[in-house]
Amino acid sequence: MSTRCPGQDSRNLTAAFHRCPNCGAMVEIFSDEQRQRCPECKTMVFTEETPSCVQWCTAARDCLGPERYQRFMEALGRTDRPAAGEDGSDET
Repeated sequence: MSTRCPGQDSRNLTAAFHRCPNCGAMVEIFSDEQRQRCPECKTMVFTEETPSCVQWCTAARDCLGPERYQRFMEALGRTDRPAAGEDGSDET
């Protein structure tokens, strides 16, 4: 049995560009990275926020379970509500 998180599949990575605070060059940083060295001036460029995998991973609800996932999202100020019956209840 594998204990690897299903969200660690490299096929689900995304990329974003961040401006180097030193020289202004655009630096590509992937979703599984928090920092990358600027190719122009070698300054370390950081993402604005280090997100929890629960915020971006499509498997987060399954990993945490619906109740813990919902509490986590509420703590972040998000109002993501599970669809009827998705939380294990019989409500429709």
